[in-house]
Amino acid sequence: MNKFVYMFDQGSGDKKELLGGKGANLAEMTRIGLPVPYGFTISTEACNAYYDAGKSISDAMERQVLEALTNLEEKTGKKLGDPKNPLLVSVRSGAVHSMPGMMDTVLNLGMNDETVEGMAKLTNNPRFAYDSYRRFIQMFSDVVLKVDGFYFEQLLEEIREEKGYETDPEMSADDWKEVIQGYKKLVKNHTKSSFPEDPKEQLFLSISAVFDSWNNQRAIVYRRLQKIPGHLGTAVNIQSMVFGNMGDDSGTGVAFTRNPSTGEAKLYGEYLINAQGEDVVAGIRTPQPIVTLKQEMPDVYQQFVDTCNLLEKHYQDMQDIEFTVERGELFILQTRIGKRTAQAAIKIAVDLVEEKIISKKEAILRVDPDQLNQLLHSRIDDSYVRNPLAKGLPASPGAATGQVVFNADDAERLGKEEKKVILVRPETTPDDIHGIVAAQATVTSRGGMTSHAAVVARGMGKACICGSESVKIDLKGKQFKVGETIVRQGDVITIDGSTGEIFLGEIPMIAPQLSEEFQLLLTWADQERKLGVRANADNPDDAQKAVEFGAGGIGLCRTEHMFMDANRIPIVQEMILAETYEQREVALSKLLPMQQEDFEGIFEAMQGRPVTIRLLDPPLHEFLPDKEELLVEVTKLQLTNPDSEELREKEYLLRKVRQLDEFNPMLGHRGCRLGMTYPEIYVMQAKAIFYAIAKGLDKGIDVKPEIMIPLVGHVNELKEMRQLVINAGVQVEEETGKTFDYLVGTMIEVPRAALTADQIAEEADFFSFGTNDLTQSTFGYSRDDAEGKFLQSYIENKVLLENPFASLDQEGVGKLVETGVKLGRGTKPGLKTGICGEHGGEKHSIEFCHKVGLDYVSCSPYRVPLARLAAAQATIKHELKQSVSELQAQK
Repeated sequence: MNKFVYMFDQGSGDKKELLGGKGANLAEMTRIGLPVPYGFTISTEACNAYYDAGKSISDAMERQVLEALTNLEEKTGKKLGDPKNPLLVSVRSGAVHSMPGMMDTVLNLGMNDETVEGMAKLTNNPRFAYDSYRRFIQMFSDVVLKVDGFYFEQLLEEIREEKGYETDPEMSADDWKEVIQGYKKLVKNHTKSSFPEDPKEQLFLSISAVFDSWNNQRAIVYRRLQKIPGHLGTAVNIQSMVFGNMGDDSGTGVAFTRNPSTGEAKLYGEYLINAQGEDVVAGIRTPQPIVTLKQEMPDVYQQFVDTCNLLEKHYQDMQDIEFTVERGELFILQTRIGKRTAQAAIKIAVDLVEEKIISKKEAILRVDPDQLNQLLHSRIDDSYVRNPLAKGLPASPGAATGQVVFNADDAERLGKEEKKVILVRPETTPDDIHGIVAAQATVTSRGGMTSHAAVVARGMGKACICGSESVKIDLKGKQFKVGETIVRQGDVITIDGSTGEIFLGEIPMIAPQLSEEFQLLLTWADQERKLGVRANADNPDDAQKAVEFGAGGIGLCRTEHMFMDANRIPIVQEMILAETYEQREVALSKLLPMQQEDFEGIFEAMQGRPVTIRLLDPPLHEFLPDKEELLVEVTKLQLTNPDSEELREKEYLLRKVRQLDEFNPMLGHRGCRLGMTYPEIYVMQAKAIFYAIAKGLDKGIDVKPEIMIPLVGHVNELKEMRQLVINAGVQVEEETGKTFDYLVGTMIEVPRAALTADQIAEEADFFSFGTNDLTQSTFGYSRDDAEGKFLQSYIENKVLLENPFASLDQEGVGKLVETGVKLGRGTKPGLKTGICGEHGGEKHSIEFCHKVGLDYVSCSPYRVPLARLAAAQATIKHELKQSVSELQAQK
């Protein structure tokens, strides 16, 4: 017969899968000798058996529960349902992972019309007894019988008002008796049955309710969000009650062994004298700081401090502890690993190393890399109650407040006046770059996570929300609407780029915090990790920021971003609109010194670190005005000024835009295909790089450029483009009299390149996997369209478990990366490989990159600390797995 029930002294902390998190903790605390109210746990296996039996408690399970109950009665000297000395118990759910969607606790189970009188005599406190009874009826009816708690609160409020009371403590025992009768009538009206008086019936109804709550809607949603498997089930914890409301020598509270906000090594918490646990949580009375317990109950306080120290050393982490004092005796109800802010997580991890409680490797594993975003960007104050006006895609993390503006010129003008603004546009283009620079943040109603606004904002470390389709923008009227709410230019909004939420008005912010402990933890991470970490940086400022955050080089310098400056766009457009080679050369000769200047600044910032420079990648039409807007302008001029020179210029421009317009730009005339048809563009860029190298060498900088040809799908493309770069290098070497040390490689971003990587490696010094485009071309998804239209429903309906643009699709795209690495190194064993898509800053993707043997990952400068930590965690986890495998092999 399966064993389904375990007394607290039969379990231990390592039986979490069987006993759930709470049950394992209660068993472990009992095992190490802490004063835990005794009880038993019904296992997660029992939950699965309950569902297998068609949501029914089997006879075998019932027998085991009753045997455990007898054991509990003998241990406590009390009996369930005994009017003279009643045993009262709490019933709590306890899944393997913390599950906020699970059933709420039932306290004081075992109370009925007889036991309440026994409690009144035993405690010599009828008011306490009847208050406990009414709490039990309300709680049990709400949680188990599914009678909404609102009805009970409404009735209680009516009785209080009738008697002229303002608070519950004014209620007498007789008042509570009246409330109890009213509560029972409510139950009868809503359930068509009387409130159950039999304590054993109460117990088994509660056990079933806990099991049922495993599959309630809240729990299912939470499991999906947290990726918790549905087969784990929940345990049920039955624990004898202790009471903190039995007089002034009793009390209850919650405390952390360290401050969960700052990480400071001091007790942090609060308690209430003569109260039960829900009084602390409900906020009906103001609790006292935990330190004042030293004056109220010095012996209890010292015992509690000693217990906290013991628990922290035992579990080797900050604990969140629930406790009750009953008539001067301390009881520990629960302990769990305490939740904490990012700042506290780092400080606690580092402090525990310095206190010789955990190792440096363990400290590295303790901090979630995703939490580091809180420290590198401003964020909304955690105490703020969120009421968002609208929501879009969280395109770039951080929070910002500012006046709404609707065009880049207004953003720049107000920015110069030191006004904080948020640029709101249907979408952004290279023409808007000066506005994005001036604004605190950008919001677009269209576009996805790789749209122009998103990419530029992430590179700058600015908050951005894209694809907020409920925001209806009226550019002419300079306002936007969300439902019936109108927001006009100059109105203040706040955005959270980490969640995609937009709020009205100004909201309190928390500034970025980079503590000494933060720097120390990252230093330890650098000592452990095998994977290099570079940054995506397109200008000297971003390059400098990357160095400050600890990047080992630049893994992606997108040269097209150098063209997006407001002063350069007209020259770029002149180059695109050129009718002849000679005209194009004139424009390119103007662009060359501008690009050269950028490269010089980047090389100087990087001081000898490697810099991977991608030659021009996007299609040329992206640098021209929007086709729809041009069409509107031409139509207006045709009606108002048909003979004007302006009309002829606009019509010519519209023809060129239509000529360059593509049905599918992602698969069209871009990347190396541009270099093949307009080699003079790539020649200009290559020369700018080589001239910048020469200047760097003059300054004594050991420049290490890696020139990357984008979108190669066939080895012949790379062969031709490689030779073009080499020829440009030879020409500049002859002009300057210097010798250059550089690499020429390619970005693997189409499936054919990965599948023929052995051939491509013959012409490549390095591979960099562009996983954004590789994901698009592998899935056949246009990212902007997918994220704006169907991808979210795919994730909600579990068609996909993850957004493949946020976390690398390891089974498909990952297989292509792994194949590319193996084939490439089969041709060139020392081939350098890395990734430079956004996945380079995502912890699961980084772990995958470590596993397949890449040399480095590259990500936004602001995600470099995250990547450094995640890379170290990947190394440590891999080592631990290897150790376990070796031990198993030895056995």
